[in-house]
Amino acid sequence: MRILIVDDERPALRNLQYLMTREGYEVTCTQSGGRALELLHERDFDVVLTDLRMEKVDGMDILRHCRTHHPDTEVIIITGYATLQSGIDAVKEGAYYYIPKPYKIDLVRKIVSEACQKVRLKRDNRRLRHQMALQSGESDIITNNEEMKRILKTALQIAPTDCHIIINGESGTGKEMLARYIHRNSARAGGPFVAVNCGSFSDELVASEFFGHEKGAFTGAAAAKKGLIEAAHEGTFFLDEITEMPLTIQVHLLRVIQEQEVLRLGATKPVRIDVRFIASTNRDVLDALREGRLRNDLYHRLNIVSFRLPPLSQRRDDIPILCRHFLIKYAERMKKEVAEISQDALEVLGNYDFPGNVRELENIIARAVAISGGPVLSAVHLPEEIRRVSVTTFRSDDTRLPSLDQREAAYIKWVLDEVGGNKVKAARILGIDRVSLWRKMKRYGIDLP
Repeated sequence: MRILIVDDERPALRNLQYLMTREGYEVTCTQSGGRALELLHERDFDVVLTDLRMEKVDGMDILRHCRTHHPDTEVIIITGYATLQSGIDAVKEGAYYYIPKPYKIDLVRKIVSEACQKVRLKRDNRRLRHQMALQSGESDIITNNEEMKRILKTALQIAPTDCHIIINGESGTGKEMLARYIHRNSARAGGPFVAVNCGSFSDELVASEFFGHEKGAFTGAAAAKKGLIEAAHEGTFFLDEITEMPLTIQVHLLRVIQEQEVLRLGATKPVRIDVRFIASTNRDVLDALREGRLRNDLYHRLNIVSFRLPPLSQRRDDIPILCRHFLIKYAERMKKEVAEISQDALEVLGNYDFPGNVRELENIIARAVAISGGPVLSAVHLPEEIRRVSVTTFRSDDTRLPSLDQREAAYIKWVLDEVGGNKVKAARILGIDRVSLWRKMKRYGIDLP
């Protein structure tokens, strides 16, 4: 087990280092609270033993940092300035134990040993939940990609914390799946996961649906109704496409997040809630802020931790494993005997840029399984337009675009031509929403006749 010891008094530091090294722990020491934060960023520690009073960065700063960024790490405060209030504050902030100086060596040994055991149990429990999710088919995040593995590792680390999160990524990259993954690996796993698309409600309905209402709050309110946020009590509330939420509702949501209470329409007394908020958007967040689609204060309240999911075109090493995953899934669902995918089909899919990302790939494989008639899914079962993209070199009017962007721009143009410029149909074929299509058309300078 790895232990970090932080104390600005050199004799005290060396005493603890000697004691912990003799117990068989891997020990790192520093006399600076600032250096301790750097070490915590550079590597993982199981237990931190820290003095309370230090210049610039003190023990409480280290404790808060660990609770936010290293939830598995247990922090033990050791201080020569022990007071009842400082002890209460440390425990409230999440310290494992508070030890006054001078301390008894046997007590320190015992507390550190128990803290290490707690760390082992937390990690074993999370690993077991993850394995159970995989075995039960609940985990849909399938990847061989190093960037995705890094994202999942970080998500697993921050899942036990209650910090709010923003997930950014193109449509179809798996933003809701990542949100559910975080929920399943958090202390809220036994509570509800409520997912809402912020663009799916009219301005008139969204306040009532999100915050609920009392009987008689408006015409037609025949009975009191609990809102969706209130329904997520002791669980996670997932706000899909947060930038599509009306600004007036963003103001009310900010207060809900800050105060952890909901005021139903027509009510005079708020309802206390305990909810973690995870938001997502397929827009560039900075663009949304500049354009006024997302309030600055709401963004900063939600953006405690952020993730950016890469498009499938940047994780092509995942295409084969995802194809096989979806093939098995839909073969079982449709009771088909198809059991494998041919190399020629994988080559066709490997040459395609998937503007609709993983969701588009899933739809392609589901369709291919549905029309297949034998044990092997081959290229002939794939949509003609995808086979055509694979063997045809499109030309883009803008030769300054990178080669992948040229192909995507040309394919979007071709789809729009095929559907007579109907953006609704084109977006459906591309596996993206109309907003994403509009954004790509603007980026590539595509104009409709």
